[in-house]
Amino acid sequence: MANSNGYTAEIMRVYRGTCIHSTQHTAVEILEDALLGVDVKGKIAFIEKDSELDGLSEKFGFSPSEITQLAQHEFFMPGMVDTHIHASQYSYAGTALDMPLMQWLCTYTFPVESRFKDLEFAQRVYTKVVKRTLRNGTTTACYHATIHTDATLLLGQIANDLGQRALVGKVCMDRNNPAKYYKETCQESQEETCRWVPAYPLVKPVVTPRFAPTCTGALLGQLGAIAKNNNLHIQSHISENAEEIKLVKDLFPESKSYTDVYHKHNLLTDKTVMAHGCHLTDEELTLFRETGTSLSHCPNSNISLCSGVLNVRNVLNHKVKLGLGTDVAGGYSASILDALRRALDSSKILTIQDPGHETLTFEEAFRIATLGGSQALSLDDQTGNFEVGKDFDALRVNVTAPGGPIDLIQSDGPKVALNLFNHIYSQMNKSDDRNIVEVFVAGRKVVPFTEPKPE
Repeated sequence: MANSNGYTAEIMRVYRGTCIHSTQHTAVEILEDALLGVDVKGKIAFIEKDSELDGLSEKFGFSPSEITQLAQHEFFMPGMVDTHIHASQYSYAGTALDMPLMQWLCTYTFPVESRFKDLEFAQRVYTKVVKRTLRNGTTTACYHATIHTDATLLLGQIANDLGQRALVGKVCMDRNNPAKYYKETCQESQEETCRWVPAYPLVKPVVTPRFAPTCTGALLGQLGAIAKNNNLHIQSHISENAEEIKLVKDLFPESKSYTDVYHKHNLLTDKTVMAHGCHLTDEELTLFRETGTSLSHCPNSNISLCSGVLNVRNVLNHKVKLGLGTDVAGGYSASILDALRRALDSSKILTIQDPGHETLTFEEAFRIATLGGSQALSLDDQTGNFEVGKDFDALRVNVTAPGGPIDLIQSDGPKVALNLFNHIYSQMNKSDDRNIVEVFVAGRKVVPFTEPKPE
């Protein structure tokens, strides 16, 4: 679709319908009867009111007959962002969640992750987890892989080929006394981290010390230097449960806190995301804000492993960047929609314990699952909402999808914003992946999968 007004973007697709997203100033913004244009590079060229059709058509050179109309019960929302998921743990999600974290890791995690030196096994598991998360509406995922670089490269390739935006980290750990068979030397971790440089358009590397208990100070320092010298993302875990915090204190007695361990080794940056943080102090959260470090809230995992309940309100009050994570396999669901619901449940638990606690709202949880996640991963210049110039990462949701879980009992009332929002809120509480009829990443439709591959 060419145009004659000097605009360089060629329009690939135009949609008309309801769009819902978050902005810096509004937790949920509902745009009814909107026109949204996607250019040939997969970026949002415009998003305007339907009344602007004639002007937009002339400016961007498209015909109104080419517009795709969303159905009455359909809407677009930004793709969801999973800021913390272990792709290598997908095969045993939901297993033995009655165990405390450290025992669970030794019994299940380390034996399974050690199998990923077998690339056929890695291919099977990684293909399934990427397809499942895409099907669940995760357009961006921040993955932990294993210590095996070749398998990590394979995960990056699979994510890119299937169309998912991803940060992929080769796990680094040079200390693992409970499972000595599953670790590297400090030198191996350093060299293999430098070898993990994916050449895929949708995939970025992320420096990944597993967490302080499995890393020596020497390794943490080397990884901090690698990230700084190459301007790379960083991911790890922090303050998930009380036993882990005590172990870190014993291993790093010279540090004031768990957060201080990472800070001393230059691992807290504005491109760092730390998972959990259930037991962070106000002083530690202040350091997070000052360094630009983000938190990934993983409520399913925190509840399932009885690790703790993150006070999200306190995190937000400290102005710390916050996203949601599924934390498969500590979390039994690979769905960020589930994480959104569990985040609301966790906040309500805190309100039950303290009636003065300000409960997280659905609007806030929606923003954390979308724009908040992109901010936590320092990708909000590319994705997270429907701002012009960003990539079109989006979900087309149909609340009345055939075979879906929702039964509409009454017809819609007047289409005013509050009624529409309440309608969407209630339906998202009942919906699942069957209501997600299409998934787009950078303007490309990736679900339904256009080129299904045998698993």
